[in-house]
Amino acid sequence: MPKHPKRRTRRNLAVLALSALCLTGFLYWDNTALQVTRFDPVFSDLPAGFDSCRIVVLSDLHGASFGAHNADLLAAVAAEQPEYIFFLGDLEDKYRGPEDGYPAETARGLSAIAPTYYVTGNHEWAVGGVPALKEILTANGVTVLSNQFVPLERNGDTIVLAGIDDPNGYADQKTPEELAAEVYAACGDPFWILLAHRNNRFARQYSLLGADLVCSGHAHGGIVRLPGTDGLFSHDLDLFPSYTAGLYEENGSVLFVTRGLGNSGPSFRVFNRPEIAVLTLRRAEG
Repeated sequence: MPKHPKRRTRRNLAVLALSALCLTGFLYWDNTALQVTRFDPVFSDLPAGFDSCRIVVLSDLHGASFGAHNADLLAAVAAEQPEYIFFLGDLEDKYRGPEDGYPAETARGLSAIAPTYYVTGNHEWAVGGVPALKEILTANGVTVLSNQFVPLERNGDTIVLAGIDDPNGYADQKTPEELAAEVYAACGDPFWILLAHRNNRFARQYSLLGADLVCSGHAHGGIVRLPGTDGLFSHDLDLFPSYTAGLYEENGSVLFVTRGLGNSGPSFRVFNRPEIAVLTLRRAEG
């Protein structure tokens, strides 16, 4: 006897409902389950005192919370026992706007774990109130690098950490080239690290500055991660972008790009979990 059409329809609907439920559950997990990834970049000119220096790199939180008051994020960062934390911008999100208490709470939590350094991303400038935000972060223990540089000391050696504001900042702000010139004028030819939010400026600009290591975010890991690619979409929705996650090298400069943590507006991640990146600096042997 032929199958009853209504029974077949109910079965098909049940399969569709179950598939939709599984997909929803996967996407929720894929966008909220923190992933710790570890990298060991090697440098021939890294001062011996910084060999094995452990750094947590975060970016693109976009106002998200992982656990109440970001407790899950802070616990995961603390478990890595970093010596420094670099936050590479987009703490806020232009689609959400500023959230009372969020920047201060996040800054307090991170700076209680390790010395924390921050540069702006494009979203802070879109939200507005950047001077006030910088004051809040500074008051809560974070060092804001606005086209500035500072020395880092470890085991008797010194390197330079520099950070630039996002290009969406003030029209007359110091250029990356001017900042690099100041680093060389003040410090000779040091090993130096540059914090710069935008990954897509590395090849044509940041790699030419002479920094040994550039740390960036912005790309959200290409949003949809596919095997054999650097992701499906750029931040501007161009297809198959480059420099979206991990380590790269151009013009003698190493770039590290973190996939970041949050999402902007209605976007979501696929095969691309929120990332806590851990860099362990290595000095080349020999």
